[in-house]
Amino acid sequence: MRHQSSITSLSWIPSQAIEGSQRLAFDAGLAHYDEPPPDSITEASVEELRLADRFRFANVLRAFVEVDSRGKIVDYGSEGGRLMGSTTIKLGPMARTFEAVGLPDIKKEPEVGEGWVRFIQTAGGRTGVPAPRRVRRAPFIQWQAPLVWTTLSLTIHADGHADGAIVGASRFPRHWIYGADGGLMLKSGLADFKEWWRVSFGLHTPWGDRDSEALVTTVETALERQLSAQLMSGKPEFRRLKPGTALVTQGDPGSDVFLILDGVLRVEKDGERLAEYGPGAMLGERAHLESSGRTSSLIAVTPCRVAAVHAEQLERSALEKLASGHRREDAVEQV
Repeated sequence: MRHQSSITSLSWIPSQAIEGSQRLAFDAGLAHYDEPPPDSITEASVEELRLADRFRFANVLRAFVEVDSRGKIVDYGSEGGRLMGSTTIKLGPMARTFEAVGLPDIKKEPEVGEGWVRFIQTAGGRTGVPAPRRVRRAPFIQWQAPLVWTTLSLTIHADGHADGAIVGASRFPRHWIYGADGGLMLKSGLADFKEWWRVSFGLHTPWGDRDSEALVTTVETALERQLSAQLMSGKPEFRRLKPGTALVTQGDPGSDVFLILDGVLRVEKDGERLAEYGPGAMLGERAHLESSGRTSSLIAVTPCRVAAVHAEQLERSALEKLASGHRREDAVEQV
């Protein structure tokens, strides 16, 4: 019997991912942001997205195991690899598209265990547009963009179930991970343009001697996506947090609702960690609904950017539904 599975990453640049002087090239049309990828994909739709210039690169890992009548794995294999996107530069009425440059896929020898096989694949490359950066040695300017990549893991078991994960990734851009059913299952929690631009070259990449650990978060709900669109259309206040900084503190008054744009926030009650949330998550509604102080503290785990609006700008019924999934503070056991 053959069991098959897959895992796919799509990597893209959201409009909130770049700030300061780095935005100038994007705002001038020398580069472009991307619309969020869809919540589900198929093999055909990934190619359609690539042709429409909707992502920077994709990493597709498909694998199988063959199991005999005794339930023993007797054969296995994998296929897939990188799909590079492109960058379109616009100068007035003129536009030119540069194809990205892919690097050789890195496929580790499959790891075979008792009743399972694990496949690991790294794929990525760099934009085709020259991008100057300063270096310490002559000629002191290098005209190549940093590298982007994801490293995916797929474990297929003899009983047919499979586990997928992203075990490494460049700090930029945003990476979304899809399972075998095509549904969005994980997101990268941090898109750090400055750190990526500074170090993602040569030895500091999987094609050198190291990978970067991927910080991943769960996917927000459909309700959060709906509310986030309302929040962003309501002239939100934007805030930046350093790691360890409290966005709100348990017991303090407050009626703002928060949307995480980038980074990871930890929920704490009485000093205990209850949960962590990443980009797309909305938090803070309970203090408004219950006319009380903050029921927990929100602490930045990484550098964070959040958008905030007063809760009265959002529908109360929607906030009540949102709150029903945020009652970890009431749980007896730590999550």
